Amino acid sequence: MSTFDLLGVGSPIMDLTAHVPEAFLATVRGDKGGMVLVDAAEMEGIVARLPAPPALENGGSAANVTRAAARLGLRTAFLGKLGSDSTAETYRAQAADAGIDLSRYKSAPGLPNARCLALITPDAARTMRTDLGAALTLSPDEITPADFAGVRHVHIEGYLVFNPSLADAVLARARASGATVSLDFASFDVIRHTRDWLLAQLRAGGIRIAFANEDEIRALYPENQDEDYPALARRLAAESPGLVAIVKVGKDGAWLAHDGALHRIAPVPADRVIDTNGAGDSFAGGFLHGFLHGWPLPACGALASAVGGECVRHSGPAIPAGRWPALRELAAALAAAR
Repeated sequence: MSTFDLLGVGSPIMDLTAHVPEAFLATVRGDKGGMVLVDAAEMEGIVARLPAPPALENGGSAANVTRAAARLGLRTAFLGKLGSDSTAETYRAQAADAGIDLSRYKSAPGLPNARCLALITPDAARTMRTDLGAALTLSPDEITPADFAGVRHVHIEGYLVFNPSLADAVLARARASGATVSLDFASFDVIRHTRDWLLAQLRAGGIRIAFANEDEIRALYPENQDEDYPALARRLAAESPGLVAIVKVGKDGAWLAHDGALHRIAPVPADRVIDTNGAGDSFAGGFLHGFLHGWPLPACGALASAVGGECVRHSGPAIPAGRWPALRELAAALAAAR
């Protein structure tokens, strides 16, 4: 029997969530809606200009996925490097509270923990600026077979691909362990810089599930701007035999393509959208819960849509603890109906 259903791999980042007017983005380097890496000085400069102090919550793309999966009942762990400051201590405590095993975190003595500032504009769009801190020091040599022992499935965030040698090491160890693998493209900025690497890895096989949103799939196939999202989902699925391709289209739900079949994943509308930060990760956590229980893909998508739809009702990437019982009841109903 495996020790863990899911191992998330990525940067354990403390999210700083700030609601700002649209005009504030003009004072920040980079495009609206993307993710740009910054150093500590640039981060401090942006934070100093905020209209109000940001809220703190455990974040990081793969970490958000892992937390959602843990809240739904999967046995989870996380592989990434924490700092040695008070932010790292808070991060560990919040991860443990969510039910994530702490044994596969690595630590960087003397370095601050990674932080990501999520700037939320009135249209609920989120623009991220990230200082990776200790997380940036995770090296390929630190990735060992023991990290993947007893793991059924490995979920990798696209941000890891900014360091191709590290991503290569993680994928090699994951494939060698026999675990299934999912990859979330994470941001159009990731694809702009690593498109050739991503396509080569998809075509090499061993990636079972790929998650993309509208901007990311357009960046992956820039020559196909006239294609609709169902066609782009099919194209992504065709990159590798057996690949499950998921294209999320925000409030319109998602498209799922696999082995020639195409499914529309209906949205679960929110009465009020507060913040889209973490919604795609919550969607992935819900999907992986169903997938790792052997559900039909449309049922996996239905739970994913519900979990993602719940996330946008709240500020920050984490769904409040009091909302999870209803989501677990939905998961149980979907499991019974399949």
